[in-house]
Parts: sequence; C-alpha cells; structure tokens
Amino acid sequence: MQQTFSRRHRPTLVAAPLLIALLLGGCGDSKPAVAAAKKGGGASPVVVAQAKKKIVPLAIDAIGAVEPIRGTTVRSQVTGVLMRIAIREGQAVQKDDLLFEIDPRPFQNALVTAEADLKKVKLQLESARAQVARYKSLTTDQMVSKEAFDKISDTARTLEAEMLSGESKVANARLQLEYCSIRAPLAGRTGHMPVREGDLVRANEAGGVLVTINQLSPISVSFGVPQQYLGAINRYSASGHIKVRAVPPGGDESPEEGELSFVDNTVDSATGTLRLKGTFANAAQRLWPAQFVNVTVTLAAPEALTVPGSALQTSQAGQFVYVVKADKTAEQRPVTVERHYAGEAVIAKGLTEGETIVTEGQLRVVPGRPVEVKQPGGPAKAPKKKDAPKDGDKTEKKKQPNA
Repeated sequence: MQQTFSRRHRPTLVAAPLLIALLLGGCGDSKPAVAAAKKGGGASPVVVAQAKKKIVPLAIDAIGAVEPIRGTTVRSQVTGVLMRIAIREGQAVQKDDLLFEIDPRPFQNALVTAEADLKKVKLQLESARAQVARYKSLTTDQMVSKEAFDKISDTARTLEAEMLSGESKVANARLQLEYCSIRAPLAGRTGHMPVREGDLVRANEAGGVLVTINQLSPISVSFGVPQQYLGAINRYSASGHIKVRAVPPGGDESPEEGELSFVDNTVDSATGTLRLKGTFANAAQRLWPAQFVNVTVTLAAPEALTVPGSALQTSQAGQFVYVVKADKTAEQRPVTVERHYAGEAVIAKGLTEGETIVTEGQLRVVPGRPVEVKQPGGPAKAPKKKDAPKDGDKTEKKKQPNA
C-alpha cells in the first residue's frame, strides 16, 4: 500500500531545509555583529583639560558690614540759641574744626560776675591776712588776747576757701563760654543735621543730636565665620598677618585690601559663628559705614593639584572623574576633593599632575571605550547634505521634457 502524507504536513517538511540554511547563515555572520556591538557606535565626543598644580588660596568667604573705627554723636552741652552753623552736611572735617556757635552773651555775663566775685574775695583775703600778721606780733607782746587772734585767723582761712570756690566758679563760667563754640572731636565726615540756625538747643536733651561724625579712613568691616575655622585662624594668625579682602556692591570693582585686626573672645551660641573684624585703609573711601560687602579671608596660599569643577561626577560610591588614557579610552577614577575655589576643585587623592580629564560630555562616556577630543564650545560636526537645487534649476528640469 502506498504511503501518503496529508496536505497539512507538507509545508513543514519543505520549510525545514530553509530554516537550517538561515541558521547556518546567521552563524557565519556572528563575528562582525559582536565587533559592532563592542565598538558601541564610535568614539564619544568630549572636552578635556589637564590636572595642574597652581597656587590656590585657602580662603573663607563671608558677608560683612562696614563699621567706622571712630564715630561720635555731637550734642550741645549748654542751652542757648544756635547762632551759626559753620559746616555743611556730608562735609569732611578735621579735629577741632568749628561746627556750631551758640549765643555766648549769657555765658559772657556769667563769667564777668564770677570774676567780680572772685576779685572781691581776694581783696577781703588780703585784708584778713594783713590783720593776722599784725595781731600775731601783738599777741607775742601779750597786747591782744589769744581768742581774738584765733578769730581773725579763722576769718582769713574762711576767705581762702571762698577764694578757691570763686576760682572754680570762674573756671566753670569760662568753660560754659567755650561750650558755645562746638568743635569736631575727631576727623571724619559729617552726616545729616536736623537743626537750623535760630533753633533753641538744650543741654543733654534726649534726641537733641546736632550732627554725627564718622571716621572713614581707616575703617573696619565686621563679619562672622563658622566656628570650625577658629583653629585655622589662630594657627595662621600666629605665623603672620592674615589678609582680608572686601568687595563693595557695584559689580566688577576691584576689592579693598586689609588685614584681620580682631577675633572675638567668644563664639555666638545662637548661630555657632565667630565674630571677626578687618581693618582697611580705605583711601578712596569706597567702603561706607553700615554697607554690606563680600569678605574673603585668605589664611594661606599653598600650591595644590586642581581640575575644573565641571570635571567632577558623583556616584553612589562617591565623586569621580573620567581620565583619558594614552590609547584614547576613558577610565573612571575615584577622587578625593579637599575644597573648591573659584570654580576649581582641589584634588587631595586620585590624580597626578598632567593627567587628562574630561570636563564636558561625560554623559556619553563609557569606561573602556574610546573618546574623541573636541575643542571647548566648538559646534558638533554635522553630516554633509547635498545642496538643494535652486529655483532656476527646477524650472530648467521641468522645461527639458517639453523641449
């Protein structure tokens, strides 16, 4: 009996040789496919820089407030009418310059009266001393009793005390007259004056300020730093002067140079900060009282290995950088960062001077794969495109079939 196959099984028998052929063909092309996968689609474009040693200041940044080293609030010490204002608001004055004049006539009269009283007492004292000398000789000859001589002596001593009191009154009247001319107690710059000529000013009146004077050159800047810097500040200040720079608001102005002049003797327990002060010559008077400035305290300027801050990457294991090796492949290198300064990272461990590190394009870098170094900020190369035909060319091509 002849064996037959159903129509349903015939395609399977025919497709089997085709499937075996395809599998054999796939095995023959496996090596190029693996090579293409390993290559990863070509080199990754990156921007690189060199790890360099340079002077990197050990600095502390803070916000400070400008304070005058010397300042005073001028008030009147006598009561009277303000006759003259000898200065202008905002004027630079020197020590002992005349500021205000108060009507001196009442104080001149008081001085004349005190001098007259003193003169009267002096005349009485001269007479009493003459009587004491005369009665003393009479007492020796027993012509005047001892009681009478003691009485005249007591009168002379009383007049001597009155003379001392009169001299004090004269000196006080003269001092009150001098107070009528108010002079600058220090050199500086005057502020706002709330008084005008003709105003009645009173001695020691609450709020009776005539003018304020602040010394501008030199001047100080007060600021606070975290308490953990106390040990470094004490260590470096013991070896020399610590430089302080202050940049006033206003953009790209150059900083004012000064020195650290004060370290507070206690730490603020509320904020955990230490109060410091720097003194500045302020010759150009760019620093102004109550002004806020950016302060930088430079403790030292050591040489250190640095890389651009953009080269640092962070993973679960810590910070790392990509190092470009001699064969143009990338290596992931863990690093220890000591500190940052002016966009640079100071590397304490993990790199050596002269190594090439990736600063841009890290997202496309795979460790062990090649990289292609690009110029920083340069445009990426785009594939060339064929020039599009101009309108004239299109017109000619359309017309050619009709020719």
